[in-house]
Amino acid sequence: MEHIILYAIVPIIVVMLAGYISGKKGIFSGEDAKKFNKVVLDYALPAALFVSIVQATREMLAHDLKLSIISLVGIMLCFMIVYFVFLMFKKNTGADAAISALISGSPTIGFLGFAVLEPIFGTTPTVALVVAIVGIVVNAVGIPVGLSLLNASLEKQNPGSSKNKSAWAPVIHALEQPVAWAPILAVIWVLVGIPWPDWASPSFTLIKGANASMAVFSAGITLSAIKISINWQVILGSILKMIMMPAVLLIMGLIFHMDPLNLKMLVVAGALPPAFSGIIIADEYDTYVAEGTSSLTLSVILFIGFCPLWLWITDLCLAGSF
Repeated sequence: MEHIILYAIVPIIVVMLAGYISGKKGIFSGEDAKKFNKVVLDYALPAALFVSIVQATREMLAHDLKLSIISLVGIMLCFMIVYFVFLMFKKNTGADAAISALISGSPTIGFLGFAVLEPIFGTTPTVALVVAIVGIVVNAVGIPVGLSLLNASLEKQNPGSSKNKSAWAPVIHALEQPVAWAPILAVIWVLVGIPWPDWASPSFTLIKGANASMAVFSAGITLSAIKISINWQVILGSILKMIMMPAVLLIMGLIFHMDPLNLKMLVVAGALPPAFSGIIIADEYDTYVAEGTSSLTLSVILFIGFCPLWLWITDLCLAGSF
């Protein structure tokens, strides 16, 4: 556990704190954070996913089919549970519930996936596949579903106000993003059986190195730019994210006898703080911004304890000691 705290969690806190302080001092602003995020989502993360996956084999992809199915079903199940839970409360609109699902129903795999998983499990193609699979679920399935629910609610409240008329527009938009098509292209590359030349990797590795550090630093800047307020909805969102999602993934993985290492990585991925992309969407639509950002902040703090806790619980379950 000391190894996890020192090598996976402490570096995140230190870099995020540096971003937070720089934001408070005015060195960087919220607009700068958005630009950093764009570098991560459009360049660094796609490069990291692509170059890691193309070094895998067909056998590895076939072995991870169960991982893909459980990730899709488990994460989207939690996504919809969050949506309907927040929809139950009278003060919340359908748009509020959709933003809640995009935040508390999705892990921030793109921003923190490599930063957390690699120090714990090593720099391997398997780690990259977990990050890619969960990333595809979040970006190519969760975001389109969330945007569809969001736009449907806004259209119902104010006919003609919805930004995306077509229900397929969010899906197409998500698949157009490098963070979605880069891992898909890499998987196709491996399935076709095209050898990946060693000389091509350094060009991707250089920008890949900026992924985790820039993402975490940017998160600190973002947190410095908003006012945090903790209420019952913020606490509920954090509980659903930090407890329900990893628990659902763990139970499904045990029932369907997932590979132990894959299961541990998936549980940690599910325990990651809420998706930063949900905050970006909330800000764009000016919906549920304060509550969503506060839930993200609280979850980041809780992750310090929940990350080693879920690893310990998963080890106990795999060993049969419930």
